Amino acid sequence: MQRTITATELKKNLGHYLDYVMDNHDVVITKNGKKAARLSPYLKDYEGYLQLKEQSAEYLTAGPKVSYEEFMEIYEKSDLRMEFINGEIIVLGSPSTDHQEISGNLYVLLRSYLKGSHCKVFYSPFDVHFHKKDIKEPDVCQPDLLIACDLEANVIDGRYMGTPTLVIEILSPSTQRRDLVDKLNTFMLSGVKEYWIVDPKKHRVMVYSFEDHDILDFTTHQIENSFESHAFPGLEVNVSDIFAT
Repeated sequence: MQRTITATELKKNLGHYLDYVMDNHDVVITKNGKKAARLSPYLKDYEGYLQLKEQSAEYLTAGPKVSYEEFMEIYEKSDLRMEFINGEIIVLGSPSTDHQEISGNLYVLLRSYLKGSHCKVFYSPFDVHFHKKDIKEPDVCQPDLLIACDLEANVIDGRYMGTPTLVIEILSPSTQRRDLVDKLNTFMLSGVKEYWIVDPKKHRVMVYSFEDHDILDFTTHQIENSFESHAFPGLEVNVSDIFAT
């Protein structure tokens, strides 16, 4: 259950609302009529966390904050696909048929380009722990596709713990905000060199190039266009091939 209160109410009744939160409820605090902060319970067990997420649709994009260690504890006990971004756990849904078709086209294209290379292409579900510059806790994401070129030194107990060179996300209504904003920031600050955002609705690809944890270049390519990867010279992509059926 979620309650919305003003900052003044919180100041007057802090103890009451702390008790309310400790009973696995959530409190949204407003200031000047706008949402300003959230009080959420500190949850150690994944069942309690997931039960709380189910109580409000708002938790699909914003939930209680947890630490990286807590996320890993929850993740190891769950069969759900999850990501951990900015201290929040996001439960991932199943992809659409269009999404899978686009993903398959990209995988074939990238694998063909990488033939004979030490770099490899992987597709979701594939966990990557993104260590962002000047931020202690990493984000954990499952990019739709990625190219990793640092596998030799960064596979530990069968898990990839390096930084991909290229990351690709395919937009969907439920992931669009995260892909365009949160993950862009995560990938940029973690040392990814290139990020493709594929938009199935508008049949276009947005390409970000990063350097020194900042945006070096940004371009948008429509279905009638082609583009060449900045991180992988010679990798030229016809946008129409990505959306081929």
